[in-house]
Amino acid sequence: MQMGQTGDRTADLQVNRAMSMKVLVTGGSGLVGRAIQHVVKEERGDKEGEEWIFLSSKDADLMNIEETRAVFKKHRPTHVIHLAALVGGLYKNMNSNLDFWRINIHINDNVLLVAHELGVVKVVSCLSTCIFPDKTTYPIDETMIHNGPPHESNFGYSYAKRMLDIHNRAYFKEHGRAYTAVIPTNVFGPHDNFNMEDGHVLPGLIHKAYIAKKEGQPFVVWGSGKPRRQFIYSLDLARLFLWVLCDYPEFDPIILSVGEEDEVSIKEAADEVIQAMGFEGEVQYDTSRSDGQFKKTASNAKLKRYQPNFKFTPFKQAIKETSDWFVANYDSARK
Repeated sequence: MQMGQTGDRTADLQVNRAMSMKVLVTGGSGLVGRAIQHVVKEERGDKEGEEWIFLSSKDADLMNIEETRAVFKKHRPTHVIHLAALVGGLYKNMNSNLDFWRINIHINDNVLLVAHELGVVKVVSCLSTCIFPDKTTYPIDETMIHNGPPHESNFGYSYAKRMLDIHNRAYFKEHGRAYTAVIPTNVFGPHDNFNMEDGHVLPGLIHKAYIAKKEGQPFVVWGSGKPRRQFIYSLDLARLFLWVLCDYPEFDPIILSVGEEDEVSIKEAADEVIQAMGFEGEVQYDTSRSDGQFKKTASNAKLKRYQPNFKFTPFKQAIKETSDWFVANYDSARK
């Protein structure tokens, strides 16, 4: 069901190009935050009238309303990209659904409340395709978010993220606030969390391949390798985030993803990692481990209507760049 109607209020959500922008990025030291920082500094160059602040958990505990209010008052942003969240891979979610629900609900409520209190012009939050119903038709699109329960494995995180759409809609309906959200598919890239137990699938595979190659051990992939995913390179996502911040005219969320035709199986992703890492040993699949949700194929038709000429980094190239970064930064990488 489509819960929101943008109507003739959509123009209000576009950024006035003449105004100066002071952008505060919560979760600025994480995977997507570091990618946005790279794109802002290395690809766009200094833009007159723009200032960017990248927060980390060291700057404020966003679970605490007073600390959240204090850091916002300190920087007085005009725009916010909200990335801060408790995140983790399949197995961490399965074991900690309550924490994922409570912590993320608190963070999101505090950030949007304080943004509203201080008159922030636009907030763009980051959701996830796990918010969509588990039992659904494919491909999923933006109109289907609230059509049924998410997958049981990560319902805490999924519902907390899904509620951001309700938050945004309420602030728009009651206060005309330009608060919206993006829904990326599986993100990966430099500065990811490469923890093999709690991280997401691709960085975990890269780390496993590194260890297996170094120690001459088999490369063990958890699960059957059959589930299918759409992966988006963090630098591509960062470029699209900037477009959404400046030019996306709706409060309804938008899926940021490669096309359905670029969906790959976990086995295909593992094969790309094996090639990128130069691993030549034995490969095993531990089918005693859960596969999680088999697929969550997302449509990027809405994105293509707005950005028909956007070019995604080829998957093979993105895997190679991420693997090379991990090897070069092994000692300091999150793992």
